[in-house]
Amino acid sequence: MDLYKLKDSKLKSVETKDFRLEKDIQNIVESNTEDLFSLQLVKSEFTIQNYRIDSLCFDQESNSFVIIEYKKGSSYSVIDQGFSYLSTMLNNKSDFVLEYNESTNSSLKREQVDWSQSRVIFISTSFNSYQTDSVNFRDIPFELWQVKQFQDGIIGFNQISSKSKESIKSVKAVDIDNSNVLNEVSVYDEEFQLNSCSQISKELYLELKERVSSWENIKFKATKNYLSFAKGNKTKIYINLQKDRLKLHLLKRIDYKGNVESAKVMFNLDDPKNIHTLYKSNHKEQYQILMKDNKDIDYIVSLLKQKYDS
Repeated sequence: MDLYKLKDSKLKSVETKDFRLEKDIQNIVESNTEDLFSLQLVKSEFTIQNYRIDSLCFDQESNSFVIIEYKKGSSYSVIDQGFSYLSTMLNNKSDFVLEYNESTNSSLKREQVDWSQSRVIFISTSFNSYQTDSVNFRDIPFELWQVKQFQDGIIGFNQISSKSKESIKSVKAVDIDNSNVLNEVSVYDEEFQLNSCSQISKELYLELKERVSSWENIKFKATKNYLSFAKGNKTKIYINLQKDRLKLHLLKRIDYKGNVESAKVMFNLDDPKNIHTLYKSNHKEQYQILMKDNKDIDYIVSLLKQKYDS
């Protein structure tokens, strides 16, 4: 991850700066968890049994807990630490729910949490080849993010993505404790969603995906319940693959504490043909668009672009 300044048609490298302490990285992330990862910070330095979790977060989109760990060096095993944290979480679910409720003044119930989408994010200034290779599986619930600090207060985050199609479950060396975690925790991908829908929905989604694939910095994400289009790390458009149609969701406003009427409006849709409906719950208000065929795909793409650019 290198940055340059352009001056008089010449590129000048922007020099990097070391983080003085691991805590400096933690403070930056915890002040910006929603902007960086679309996560709600629950507790900093959460202690459970013999473990101290740097940042305990909650993913409102998937209703799952996310653990964030910060490192300055590379002399540790992400596999061992990641599985230890997930195993501790799954064996102490009530403690995690209790911490969430006490820290956020909420009334979350254990059965409302989707434990299958739990994950661990490691953030470090560098990762060695052993660490990156050890998580190079399509279905491992760990993410590696490299962070760099530059001059003039510039911070860069870069995810080290897996390029393998191999499953971690195919590795014979997975021990019993890790196997128990993998039996409960899953990583869902686009293929999982497309294999569960009709051919019509699949073709509509793939055509829509092709239309938006040239948008700047677009990422295609998948969870257990939906697919989505994201701008960088920020999810913009949610897609449910229903029987013979797509349901598209564009978030208007959200309130984690359940009082959406008092929440700030983040987006207003300009829809002259009025093809949307407005859905509201205690937590969120969103525009919904049904796509049954590709007749209006150009118009629908223009509506999605409004949200993407907002």
